[in-house]
Amino acid sequence: MQYRKTIGGKSTWERIRRNWGLYLLMVPAIIIFICFTYLPMYGVIIAFKDFRPAQGIWGSSWAGLKYFNRYFNSYMFSNTIINTLVISLYTLVVTFPLPILLALMCNQMYALRFKKVFQVSTYLPHFISTVVMCGMIIMFLSPSSGVIPKILSLFGWRIGDLMGNAKAFSGIYVWTEVWQHCGWDSIMYIAALSAVSPDLYEAADMDGATKWQKILAIDIPMLVPTMVTLFILRCGSLLGVGFEKVYLLQNDLNIARSEIISTYLYKMGLKSNQYSYSAAIGLFNNVVNFVILILVNAISKKISDTSLF
Repeated sequence: MQYRKTIGGKSTWERIRRNWGLYLLMVPAIIIFICFTYLPMYGVIIAFKDFRPAQGIWGSSWAGLKYFNRYFNSYMFSNTIINTLVISLYTLVVTFPLPILLALMCNQMYALRFKKVFQVSTYLPHFISTVVMCGMIIMFLSPSSGVIPKILSLFGWRIGDLMGNAKAFSGIYVWTEVWQHCGWDSIMYIAALSAVSPDLYEAADMDGATKWQKILAIDIPMLVPTMVTLFILRCGSLLGVGFEKVYLLQNDLNIARSEIISTYLYKMGLKSNQYSYSAAIGLFNNVVNFVILILVNAISKKISDTSLF
C-alpha cells in the first residue's frame, strides 16, 4: 500500500516539485525524442494511400490495403522473409551466447595486465565504422589478393570467391558480427559479474567448490536477469537485420540470399520512388517485431520474474 502511495497520488507531484531541477534537465531530451520519434509517425499513413509528393500526405487518395496485398502476393515476400529470418536467427544463435562465454572467461582471469589487454583487443573492432568494416571484409576475402584465401591456400584449402557465393553470405555476415561486436556486447555481462559479492566465492572455496562449480552456481545465476532482458530485446528486432552491412556486402552474385526486408524497402522507397509500397513494407516489419516482443516478454514474465514491462 505504501508503495502505491509513493508511485501515484500527491507524493509523485511532491517529488517532482522537490527535484524540479533534475526533471528540467530531462525536458530537452523529451522534446527531441517527441519531435524526431513520435511526430514523424503520422507519415505511416502513406502506407494506406496512393501517395504523391505534389499532393502531400493528406491530399493523396486512399488506397486501403492495396500495397500490403501487393507485397504479400509478390515473389519477393517469401524471399525477403526467409533471408531475413535465416540471417537474424543465425545471428541470434551465435552472437547471443558468445558474449556470455567471453564475460565468464574474463571473470576467471587473474593476471590483471593480460586481462586488460585481452578486453581492449576484443573491444576495438566495435569502433570500426560499418563502411570500413565491409571494405575490410571484401578485401580480406578477395580470391585474387585476399589475406584469408592466401593463408588457407598454404594448407591446400581453396575457398573460391566467398563474396560471390550466395550460400556463404549468412556465414560471412554472422561471423564478422562476432568479430566486431562480441567483445563490446560482453561489457554488460562483465558489469553484472562485478556486482557479485566476494563472500559468495569465499563460501564456495570453503566448501571445496571448483571453478566450474562456482561458474554454474554463482556466476550464471547472477547473469540470468541480464541475459533474459537482452534476449527479449533481441527477439524484438528479429526482422530488423542491420541494413548498412548487408547492403554494402550485397552484390549481383549473392543477392539471392542477401536481399532482406530492409534492403528491399530501401530499393523500393528511395531508388524506385515507390513511397507507399515501401511504407507498407516497413509498417508490416515493425508490427511483426512488436508482436514478437510482446509475446516473448509475456512468456518470460510467466516463466520467470524478469520482463521488460
